[in-house]
Amino acid sequence: MVDMKKNQLDNISHRGTKARKVKNGWEMKRLGEVCKINTGKSNTEDAIENGEYAFFDRSKIIKKSSKYLFDCDAIIVAGEGQTFMPKFYSGKFDLHQRAYAIYNFDRTINIHYIYKYLIHFHKYFEKVAVGATAKSLRLRHFEDLPIPLPPLPEQKRIVATLDKCFTTIDKAKANAKQNLKNARELFNCVLNNILNYNKWSVKRLDEVCEKVEYGTSSKAQSQGSLPVLRMGNIQNGKFFWDNLVYSDNVDDNNQYLLQYNDVLFNRTNSPELVGKTAIYKGERPAIFAGYLIRIHRKKDLLDADYLNYYLNSKMAIDYGKTVVISSVNQANINGSKLKTYPIPLPTLQEQKTIVLQLDALQAETQKLEVIYQKKIANLEEFKKSILQKAFAGELMGYGVKV
Repeated sequence: MVDMKKNQLDNISHRGTKARKVKNGWEMKRLGEVCKINTGKSNTEDAIENGEYAFFDRSKIIKKSSKYLFDCDAIIVAGEGQTFMPKFYSGKFDLHQRAYAIYNFDRTINIHYIYKYLIHFHKYFEKVAVGATAKSLRLRHFEDLPIPLPPLPEQKRIVATLDKCFTTIDKAKANAKQNLKNARELFNCVLNNILNYNKWSVKRLDEVCEKVEYGTSSKAQSQGSLPVLRMGNIQNGKFFWDNLVYSDNVDDNNQYLLQYNDVLFNRTNSPELVGKTAIYKGERPAIFAGYLIRIHRKKDLLDADYLNYYLNSKMAIDYGKTVVISSVNQANINGSKLKTYPIPLPTLQEQKTIVLQLDALQAETQKLEVIYQKKIANLEEFKKSILQKAFAGELMGYGVKV
């Protein structure tokens, strides 16, 4: 059994040491002893759109190049970044001068065994990377990485077992993700069917609202009298009270102080996020930022929760795409455009009944989401535990049931 506890990395100096025996015929070697490790010669601007060969640089995206520097099986790790997650590639590829190729392994080494070990142990790279802001790796960080090595037949058995386990786990995760997607789509389908019911008359938003109002433009800070709700606090039709900023610039009239059942529309963001809407339920006193618009509805005509459901529906989102003003990175729907939104308008009592039905369905949907999200998280932890066992010499006839 191989003991790969974290403190071993802190206490053992590997440079210049010989391979040492561990239990069950395993050896501990440095990565630099069993393969070649080199950087590339290319720069990011060498990438071309329709290149013949794969080009690996410091990004997660595999680009294209017109030339190749390597023709082999290789494990590739970016030399700069945050996570340093390895990639496996077989064939001809180009490589950035700040990315590393790990290749040409000894005949006693299975490259897929090393690849899976580096996936399991990629936190090592995060730990040893140097630099205050942009973290980077040096050649010695790869060369000095200790690798627990069983005999080659055992390496192959471990790889085959892990592949079988991961196939089963990945299939279970895909099923859970699809069930999660189905649960969300069911709610959206019911909502859209209600809104598209041809019995309802359709009004412009400005016909059922008194006015729309932009939030405060005062500068927010890390501390202050009141939290300032921003577009980042809007999630799934509600406000989430994390990553808050604050303001001391509260006017005497409390113009921007939120009132119970205020509906706030996110008027600017990336194109896919503009138009997000949330309803304030009096969770705590707060004001709202200038990128949000408060909708002052006519309370005898429009229920707040019904308005919030509508503005988060496919119907409203699709309409927003027709009036949005887009730039390269930003999209904007101003107050004038918001007033033109067409809203199906049942009677006020019918709106309240619809809200009760949607609230009940949403509660059930959220229960299902919690179940599926927990299953996805458990499967990921299961995967990590299998990797841990594999490289501790404990993967004996490991079965998978999910």
